[in-house]
Amino acid sequence: MPVQTITWLGRVPEGKVRLIDQTILPAQEIYLERSDYRVLAEDIRRLAVRGAPAIGVAGAFGMVLGLQEAADLPPRKFRAKIHEIADHLASTRPTGVNLFWAIERMKKTLNAFPENTPTDELLVAAQEEALEIYEEDRRLCRAIGEHGAALIEQGHRILTHCNAGALATAGIGTALAAIYTAHDQGKNPGVFIDETRPLLQGARLTAWELLQAGIEATLICDNMAGWLMKRGLVDLVITGADRIAANGDAANKIGTYSLACLAARHGIPFYVAAPFSTFDLSLSDGSSIPIEERTSEEVSEPFGMKLSPAGIKVFNPAFDVTDAELISGFITDKGIIRPPFRENIARVLV
Repeated sequence: MPVQTITWLGRVPEGKVRLIDQTILPAQEIYLERSDYRVLAEDIRRLAVRGAPAIGVAGAFGMVLGLQEAADLPPRKFRAKIHEIADHLASTRPTGVNLFWAIERMKKTLNAFPENTPTDELLVAAQEEALEIYEEDRRLCRAIGEHGAALIEQGHRILTHCNAGALATAGIGTALAAIYTAHDQGKNPGVFIDETRPLLQGARLTAWELLQAGIEATLICDNMAGWLMKRGLVDLVITGADRIAANGDAANKIGTYSLACLAARHGIPFYVAAPFSTFDLSLSDGSSIPIEERTSEEVSEPFGMKLSPAGIKVFNPAFDVTDAELISGFITDKGIIRPPFRENIARVLV
């Protein structure tokens, strides 16, 4: 059974969020309990919880934590607190759209109540909506797994990048959901795992997940993928996504664009797995997707190991954008979306 990445404990006004600290995996499997939304926001920022769907769930739970603190406020001040909490949580990471989608959904739910609604009633409604976002993500992951598994044939060798598994969602993952489901169907897929520099989410997280699940997995350095493809060792590439524009341009962990180019060069299908909440139809194309840039130390001194000379300049974008023309299709909870993407994404998701 895949790991339980994030969940809600108890009931309002004393609920808590429980999450696994992904910054110290696989060396230690430590679970954290949070009752302060500001601490949870910092967990999102420092990647203790990460992956677009998971941080969406974290954002929803964070809204409830914040409102618990405001439970004694009169209705007008309580409503003002909703926006303050939302803004704080939304400031943590800019690229993954699921965070903003979940926060806006929470705000919409609460703003639908009359102005004089008692705060305890609003608090219960917030908890119920957050739990529905959580349960919905689990259902979406299962659906993505079923649709994605149909693309995987017996013994297929699949290349993946970063972590788009249970650790990135509330359920069994997106890209890895297809692999888990195919494994359960007896198709015996094998997986090549990109290490995913600079934070090694593939080496640390995906490898840990797949070993626990008993799935055949082989770890490779990022710069080995092209050679594997040239040797005919890769049948399929499946990655996740953090934001997908209306035309099908997709932002994902840095290095994804390179894999898509390599897959196109070698005639290998390249699929992106994501729920409907990762699509941002307000963006015409990927040029408007905000790309998070992280600290130079993640590259020059990863995990506290000084690898570069002092004073060297570092460029550290956390994501890149893969052009729609390089993508074979999107594995979604609503089925496989194929080109032409602008028309078919709108048809399936609107």
